[in-house]
Amino acid sequence: MLLLDAVVDESIEIENQIFLLKVYSPEITSNIKPGQFLNVRVSRSLYPLLRRPFSVCDVDGEYFYLMFNIFGEGTKILSRKGKGETIDVIGPLGNGFNLDGDYKTAIIVAGGLGAAPFPFFTRMINSRKEILSFIGGRTLKDIITYGMKNTSVATDDGSLGFKGTVIDLLKENIEKFKNQKVKIFSCGPNAMLRALKTFALDNNFDCEVSTECAMACGFGICQGCPIESTDHPEKYLLVCKDGPVFNVKDVVI
Repeated sequence: MLLLDAVVDESIEIENQIFLLKVYSPEITSNIKPGQFLNVRVSRSLYPLLRRPFSVCDVDGEYFYLMFNIFGEGTKILSRKGKGETIDVIGPLGNGFNLDGDYKTAIIVAGGLGAAPFPFFTRMINSRKEILSFIGGRTLKDIITYGMKNTSVATDDGSLGFKGTVIDLLKENIEKFKNQKVKIFSCGPNAMLRALKTFALDNNFDCEVSTECAMACGFGICQGCPIESTDHPEKYLLVCKDGPVFNVKDVVI
């Protein structure tokens, strides 16, 4: 875990209110793994006080990218960062996706901004496994396919692609992969992850999910991000330290 000032190169609005922050930090890029996150202090002032956790969206050489939408004052400040400004970063933090294993195809399931960790994931696994990406959102404005490969899209209102949830889309396409060795990797809203867990367990698919939670410290000191364990003797795990990526068999979503 590193504490450092990373230098902003540019802020790019890739969709309406969806930004990519390109940041230079060879220390971070040489240590980060897909699914891990950074805890970022967006301002040198006391407001906003708490750091914000961000999945690393992508890594290109000595630059890393953060993907986010304008949700509050913190992300508004971050979106306005200019070339040469710095951000105070702690990371890499948490446990990322386990890319190893005896499977042929990686199935990505992302909902809305849950697509954020998967460009980096796709870059790292592309030469090792086949990839199928299933992307969901409420409307076409919520669909993010940046950096993804072999994408199929579902929207709740039918404004783009399949009409229905991304889990419905998975069920529609199960014949394409149910007899293959596959592993599912996912990030998105809890309702989507709960439905995905049922789908994965019912079909005996190995499945890892990146969970989301409000965090303060990012490394387990504040105890502010508990998630219920299915079999851990302490009953609860911490999203920041034990996750954010978990096998769906190990946690209650």
